[in-house]
Amino acid sequence: MDYQLAAAKYVRDLIVWVRFDDGIEGEIDFKPELYGPVFEPLLDTSQFRNFDIYPELRTLVWKNGADVSPEFLHEMARHTQSVPGQSARA
Repeated sequence: MDYQLAAAKYVRDLIVWVRFDDGIEGEIDFKPELYGPVFEPLLDTSQFRNFDIYPELRTLVWKNGADVSPEFLHEMARHTQSVPGQSARA
C-alpha cells in the first residue's frame, strides 16, 4: 500500500508524532530502532530532532542520510494510536 506521510513533529526524547493522509496518527518511540552505523548518531537528540519529510517518498529523513520507510511509520503509528472512547491505559 502507498502510505503518504502528511505531517510529523518532534515530541520529546526520541519520539516523533506522525499523521498520514488516511487519518492514522500516533507517537513513535524510535529508541529501540536506532541501531547500526546510520541510525546510532540519531541517539543524540540534537541530531534526531532535525528531520524533514522527504517530498517524493513522503517519509522521514535525517541530515546524515538515515530514513525510514513510510510503511514502517504507518504500522508503528497504527499500533500506538488510541481508540476513541478507550483509556490509553486499557
